[in-house]
Amino acid sequence: MYMKLATAIAAAFVAYGTVAATTQATQGVTRTDLQRHDLSIEGRETVQARIDIEPGVTAPWHRHPGEEVIYVIEGVLEYQLEGRSPVALKAGQVLFVPSGVAHKAHNPGTTNGAELATYIVEKGKPLVVPAPHVEKH
Repeated sequence: MYMKLATAIAAAFVAYGTVAATTQATQGVTRTDLQRHDLSIEGRETVQARIDIEPGVTAPWHRHPGEEVIYVIEGVLEYQLEGRSPVALKAGQVLFVPSGVAHKAHNPGTTNGAELATYIVEKGKPLVVPAPHVEKH
């Protein structure tokens, strides 16, 4: 049902020519890109996406080439930033991830967890860069 809703929203944006949405899914984590735009800052762009994490699933350690602003829209998600203790956030709460800081997200609940992620990143670089070495510390 959640994917149908996300797909319907993305289709509405495409119909109006605002954004071409793409969906990427990996091991219980689905990212649906909602919009992408160049910024007035040279070499930077913003990407906004809905991230869905199934119950019991962890989005593994990763980094972004810029900042991530998170707004939890559904369920409870537990985030851990490199060098910090985990924090559990419920719908309506927010988190800021500084540029290049490795982090992971886990859904400890029994229902879907979802966030609205806004990335302010370097244009032309991969949006998500795995950071598996962090787990080994």
